[in-house]
Amino acid sequence: MQVTERIDAGRAWTLTALAGVAALVLGSLVFYDTVYRGFVWHYFWGPVYADANNALCAVHRGGSVELLYNQVACQQAVTGGAIVAEPGYTLVSEVGYMVVLLFGLIGVLQLLRRLDVGRDRDLFFALVPFMLFGGALRVVEDANDAVPEGVTQAIAYPWNSLIISPIIYFTVFFVTLGSLLVTVWLRREGYVETYAGPMVAVGSAAFLLTFGYLVSLALSADYVAFYPQVLLSVVLIATALAGGIYFAVDRFRPEINAGTGLIGLVVLWGHAIDGVANVIAADWLGALGVDAVYSPKHPANAFIISTAEAILPASLLTALGSSWPFLLVKLVVALAVVWIFDREIFEESPRYALLLLTAIVAVGLGPGTRDMIRATFGI
Repeated sequence: MQVTERIDAGRAWTLTALAGVAALVLGSLVFYDTVYRGFVWHYFWGPVYADANNALCAVHRGGSVELLYNQVACQQAVTGGAIVAEPGYTLVSEVGYMVVLLFGLIGVLQLLRRLDVGRDRDLFFALVPFMLFGGALRVVEDANDAVPEGVTQAIAYPWNSLIISPIIYFTVFFVTLGSLLVTVWLRREGYVETYAGPMVAVGSAAFLLTFGYLVSLALSADYVAFYPQVLLSVVLIATALAGGIYFAVDRFRPEINAGTGLIGLVVLWGHAIDGVANVIAADWLGALGVDAVYSPKHPANAFIISTAEAILPASLLTALGSSWPFLLVKLVVALAVVWIFDREIFEESPRYALLLLTAIVAVGLGPGTRDMIRATFGI
């Protein structure tokens, strides 16, 4: 009965996915202006297309798409009523990607059940290097965009769209899925005792090769610098914050960590990396000897910063900057997640609990790694 239910659940998920894609395609064909131009292109593909071509915006004028590299021209297009897409996220796209993520998690859960993996915690830790790899791979595209005029890009359009957010999440997912399938096969054939060790090796190798490529660019290209003090600062501060919170909680409120164990430390660390990287990139690069300032791309981050600037005293903003509340929010939310995932959740559905925690860490550690490495190389 359980096998039948699992097969039915897997088929139901596949049919739902196919129906959703079919509805989107059909809607785009029948209601081109409303569904495709006004929704799919405006909020999802248009921002990727503009980013892939290093443009400030892309304008869909019905029969053609124009790339603009001047902010005034972009604003004029908006004022004129054209459909304009800018690189980055909007609230609509973030909600859309969140829905896709949650639906995708259900599909991955069915796959893990079919492969009979994911009940132990080894899979969670084996996936962490792939999160670091995803962040580093995104910086490769940042470096690709930083190529000065007259220099050929190492990765040209359309291939660079594969490593632009959010498509890069799908790219990294399929690389990770391929690694999982191969290592599970190796275990079943008796070549290895566990799939987790080989997966850690593959993910770590992918990250180190990608980071090594960026180091080689720093040594050979004038448009890429290298500021190791940024990398060290982010990692050390984030590690100190995450470790301090985790061990303090473990001593005074051990029931909070009882369910997740060391996974909770990784949750805190992943989001601390994201928070600290944002704070340093926004407010403290000058103190580290880096002549650059980065602005947030995510609406949630931008909202927190703008709110802090509006309500906090000027003296506090001068002393600490305006982005530190984002770090505070990240740490509070991460700790709340650790608290929610108690032993009962793991006992009832260990696979789903581990999958959710993996996704929670990925949405912090992936972008945080990207921000950290991007500032490290001054891109």
